[in-house]
Amino acid sequence: MTLYVPEAFADDEADILRRYFTNLDGPVFALVNLPEVVKGALFARYSRSPKSLRRLFLDEFVGELDMSGDHTVDATIGLERAEQLYERVFFEYGDDSVAQLGGVHLACEQASNLLTKVLEWGRLMSYLEQSTRYIAYDGRLGGRYRYYRDGTILASRFGTRYVGDMDRMFDAYSEVIDAVTEHVRTTVPRGSSDSEFVYRQATRAKALDAARGMLPAASLSNVGIYGSGQGFESLLLRMRTHPLPEARDYAELMLYELRKVIPSFLRRVDLPERGGAWSDYFADTRARTQAIVDRLFGDERPATTDEVTLVDWDPEAEDKLLAAVCYPHSRLPEDQLLARVRMLGTDDRIALLKAYVGDRTNRRHKPGRAFERSGYRFDILSDYGAFRDLQRHRMLTIDWQPLTPRHGFSRPALIDETGVADSFDGALARSAELYDLLAGDFPEQARYAVSMAYRLRYTMQFNAREAIHMLELRSSPQGHPAYRRLALEMHRLIAERAGHRVIAEVMTHLTVAAPELERLESERRAEARRQPPMAPTPAP
Repeated sequence: MTLYVPEAFADDEADILRRYFTNLDGPVFALVNLPEVVKGALFARYSRSPKSLRRLFLDEFVGELDMSGDHTVDATIGLERAEQLYERVFFEYGDDSVAQLGGVHLACEQASNLLTKVLEWGRLMSYLEQSTRYIAYDGRLGGRYRYYRDGTILASRFGTRYVGDMDRMFDAYSEVIDAVTEHVRTTVPRGSSDSEFVYRQATRAKALDAARGMLPAASLSNVGIYGSGQGFESLLLRMRTHPLPEARDYAELMLYELRKVIPSFLRRVDLPERGGAWSDYFADTRARTQAIVDRLFGDERPATTDEVTLVDWDPEAEDKLLAAVCYPHSRLPEDQLLARVRMLGTDDRIALLKAYVGDRTNRRHKPGRAFERSGYRFDILSDYGAFRDLQRHRMLTIDWQPLTPRHGFSRPALIDETGVADSFDGALARSAELYDLLAGDFPEQARYAVSMAYRLRYTMQFNAREAIHMLELRSSPQGHPAYRRLALEMHRLIAERAGHRVIAEVMTHLTVAAPELERLESERRAEARRQPPMAPTPAP
């Protein structure tokens, strides 16, 4: 079991915090007795702050809240009576839909980047993860670099080597950030209308983008989760038999805190005949499948592939899409509509699609569900950092292979331009050596050593409607160069490989040209929002 770094608060701070958080020192805690808008705002700020959620609440939110009536608040008031009702409806009668109606904001801190991907698996929950684009990870927590320390590794013959190599990787990361920041500020002039703050934020973000590949997957992150009781139950059932020990240990911390808020919804999780049987099922199917795949394909070497490969699509996508456009406006069955659509001339087909799509003056103006009639499946080999960003899209099916250094790594051009390629490559070499050292005794925990620049193979399957959302968003100017490139290549393959040019042309808000400073426009907009509104000019 790892030793998490507990937070320390002054007595007056603790007095405030205990009204709103289910504990004051653990890495997992729920938010209670706060307006929903405050919880949401806290989580939104959380993703771009190096602070813990409780410290963020004290530093930036307490002064804005009226807490005069909260001095004697008890989070368990009214819980017993509600428990009796839910016990009868949910547990005795098995009405799972009831568990969709109670939600919790849960903070999950000091989680490794391997664990964050486990936490963010579910589709029906909301997540905000601390960003490597806004926060330098060379800051320390309790006097130590912020990476996960697995107790079994530390107690093994590799413990000293693990800590030493991790520290050296973070040392190199810190040095490269400073060097790249200085290089960017030397080569990219500040705009005449940009404040010093905006310029420094944008240039620092570019340096953090370039260096993040040096960070190991053990790097700690904070994740804010909002989900229903049903969503948390599903997550915990999988985590309790996950092959990564950290995930299993963390599941117990989460369950303990969640039971302070929604105990009935999680009653089944650790009952042997209920949650125990479900978790055993997940573990059993995973182990059996792994054994057969190893027997069938374990000796085969992966072939060389492109970074992005379109492996599956529907040749009749356009006809089916147009039939779906017509369906809610017609009295005809779908097969009859499809037959009629196939007979339409070009002008009518264009007119139908133009009417349905309309004038998309903003990328948030998304066409309707007819675009869900067509789908695409991609096989991708990208650096782990890009995968982390794409994995959080929930309206798609994504699955990934284990993280290893075997697929090589990506080094940003900016690293070469700055002249720190040797430092970058040295950290990546140390990462691979540590992985190889640990893999025999600790096959799961060895992945903590793998830096985010190493490539991971994963599949993404989504419909055309999700493609419009995701590819426009991930190609936007403020996007990280690694996933911007993937988004633009997926768009090209939809148009050229699948031949779905009409669908590709609907994506009118893609940004093809790479900006010099990805975060500059975003920082400008943020600064404009921070400015106080101008007083109206008095009437003469």
